[in-house]
Amino acid sequence: MTKLSSRLRTVALAAGVALAAMSTAHAGSMKLGMTTWVGYGPLFLARDMGYFKENGLDVDLEIIEDSSLYMAAVAAGELDGSASTIDEIMKYRSKDLCFKSVYALDDSHGGDGVLVTSDIKSFADIKGKEVAMNEGSTSQFWFEILLKKNGMTNKDVKITNMSADDAAAAFMADRIPVAVTWEPHLTLAKQANKGKVLIDSSASPGVIVDVVELSCDYIQKNPKDVEALVKGLYKANELIKSDQAKAYEVMAKGVGGWLKDPKDFASSAAGVNFYGEARNKEFFKDGKDGEAGKLVTLGGEVWSSMQKLKMDVKYDDIVDTTFLGAK
Repeated sequence: MTKLSSRLRTVALAAGVALAAMSTAHAGSMKLGMTTWVGYGPLFLARDMGYFKENGLDVDLEIIEDSSLYMAAVAAGELDGSASTIDEIMKYRSKDLCFKSVYALDDSHGGDGVLVTSDIKSFADIKGKEVAMNEGSTSQFWFEILLKKNGMTNKDVKITNMSADDAAAAFMADRIPVAVTWEPHLTLAKQANKGKVLIDSSASPGVIVDVVELSCDYIQKNPKDVEALVKGLYKANELIKSDQAKAYEVMAKGVGGWLKDPKDFASSAAGVNFYGEARNKEFFKDGKDGEAGKLVTLGGEVWSSMQKLKMDVKYDDIVDTTFLGAK
């Protein structure tokens, strides 16, 4: 009896060790930096619902309200990657700093806009006006596209460099007649009956697209972790579709800041399109000739015209679709 009990304990111990080995067979970690933005909610949703963890990945999400700082952290190896717009990260891509987009999170569909005083009736009326915006940011990228669309250049306006928050504050204080900013400032201006939103990003769909970019070294060394990231985000987007209220509650708490109230999160979320599995595959379909490829080309044209690029960035330099088929 004693021998049998001993044998059973040995078998049980061996089984426990085997199960533990299976559960820890893939245990990775990833650290990402980003600003406070509603479109990054799915990252927090996947983290807090355990979707990353169930695929063996721990994800640390760090809010850093300056793209130059989180990209510097990526360059220094302190972060594995970031969430940012495609155009934004293009400015940091160089022969010394290699990173690629592995997943598209969202596009701004009304979340960015141009605030103007009531006397400005059309985009042409901006000519000669002082415009506050964050130079070198996605706000300037988008504004450059609007200028070109309306037959103008940045020489037709007087650009004052401010953060999106400061630009909105200056507009609300009547110090600036035009401000390129984003939510919640567009809504706050409407609520205060302060000027108007002349145009928002719903007029240019697919131009302001947020992605998760990871360093090339991380991708090469941790393919299972990148696959786990994509799986987790796919599942998070399914929850957004099946139980939006629950998803928004979790994302609001996770993102925090001015989005910590689920009602504010929901209001801001109305200005973005979240990208799930189907949309990712559609967006990156056809490579350099598809939507993503054309956006990279557009980013190259805009930033190179202002000497903002460190290298001639091509589609394959900044995109890796290897993991989008993750199941």
